[in-house]
Amino acid sequence: MVAYVGVHEKGKLSLFDLLKSVKDRPDFHKAGALATFIGVVRGETLDGETVKKLELEAYEERANEVLGNICRELREREGVIDVQIHHFVGEFGVGEDLVYVVVAGAHRQNVFPVLEEAVERYKKEATIFKKEYVIDETGATESYWVSEREAEETRRKPRDSLAS
Repeated sequence: MVAYVGVHEKGKLSLFDLLKSVKDRPDFHKAGALATFIGVVRGETLDGETVKKLELEAYEERANEVLGNICRELREREGVIDVQIHHFVGEFGVGEDLVYVVVAGAHRQNVFPVLEEAVERYKKEATIFKKEYVIDETGATESYWVSEREAEETRRKPRDSLAS
């Protein structure tokens, strides 16, 4: 049996097993749509740097609580039968799966907005931390925690806008 939601070590859950668990639900006969989001490691940062790998860590107890709350809230929407978010931690190469989000519902109009909201919310709310390893212009590998870089860029923006 697949855990309903949560953080998992890389390789501990397959998309096939997840979809099977959704389809095995006793109320799946009410579903007319099943939508899936698969987040993968992109080979380039938003700034155009080449990504070598990612390392993901989580405050698992809190992350599992947050992911569970998101799924429970979204399952209350009309026409939604199931919502599951499964995020992986560990070390990942370019192209590897990081997260599965699955929404089952009566109609596609029920599942697509919920799928999008589930993705946006887990990215903002879950205590999952990403360390990016990039290859710099000299070919050397450097790394940084994405949340720290984003915080630094946010702190710089007000000063940058004053200078113009």
